[in-house]
Amino acid sequence: MYSSFPQKPPALRFHDGIQRSCAIGLGAILLLVTAAAQADDFIVYSPHVLAAQSEIELRGYGYGDPRADFNGGQAAELSVSHAFTDWWKPELYLTRYQREPGGAGQLLGYEFENTFQLTQPGESWADFGFLAAYEHQVVTGKPDAVEFGPLVEKTMGRFTHRLNLIWEKQVGAGASGASMFRYSYSGTYAVSAALRPGIEAYGRPGDRAYQAGPIVAGEWHVPGTTSNLEYRFGVVLGINAAAPRQTWLARVEYEFF
Repeated sequence: MYSSFPQKPPALRFHDGIQRSCAIGLGAILLLVTAAAQADDFIVYSPHVLAAQSEIELRGYGYGDPRADFNGGQAAELSVSHAFTDWWKPELYLTRYQREPGGAGQLLGYEFENTFQLTQPGESWADFGFLAAYEHQVVTGKPDAVEFGPLVEKTMGRFTHRLNLIWEKQVGAGASGASMFRYSYSGTYAVSAALRPGIEAYGRPGDRAYQAGPIVAGEWHVPGTTSNLEYRFGVVLGINAAAPRQTWLARVEYEFF
C-alpha cells in the first residue's frame, strides 16, 4: 500500500462523522469505476506492514476499448484489513464484483489475503515481503484459487519502485492443473505526501497481455485524527493487441488506528 510509515500512534476510536464521509466517498468511487481480469490484477502491493493499522479499501478498473473482447469489462473490490503485528496484515475482501465484456455483472465471492513483511525498511538493498491469498468463488463452475508471490520495494530519495511477482493456481473441484503468472511494477516520484505521480506496468504472459501508463497517487492526513486517506487514479495503455487499449484504474483507502 502507499504508506508513509509514521510512528505508531495510540489507538483511536473510529468517529461516526468520519465513518459516514468514508462510506459516501467509497460509494462514489464504486459508481465511477466502470471496472475481465480481476481487480487484483491491477494493484502493486507494498511489502510494508504498520502494526495496529486498520484499513478500508475500495479499488476497481474499467476497460476503455470498443472491441467485443473488452467492451464493458469492469471490476471492483471492497476490503477491510488490520495489521495484528509489525510483520503480518490479513485482509478480507467482503465484495468482489466483476462484469465480463458482453456479459452481466456478478459477485465473484470472497478472498482472504495476507501480507507478510520479511525485512525491516532499509536493512537490505530493498525491502521484501510475501503475499498469500485464498479466493473462494460463488460463481457456478468457477473453482477457488490460491495466489502467492514476492513483493519488493526500493526507495531512493523521492523515487519509490515496487515490483510484484504473483502466481495463481486453481484449487478444488473443477480446477485445472495450470498456474498463471502475472507481474506488476510501480514507479512514483514524491512531489509531496499528497502528490506522487508515476507509472505502472502490468504483464500477464499467459494471456500475452502487456500494459503500462501514468498514474497519480497520494495521501492526506485527516485533521485532528491519526487517520489518513489515500488515493490512486490512472490509466494503463495496451502495449499489444491482446491487451485492452485503455484500462482506467481507481483506488481509495481509509487508514486508521
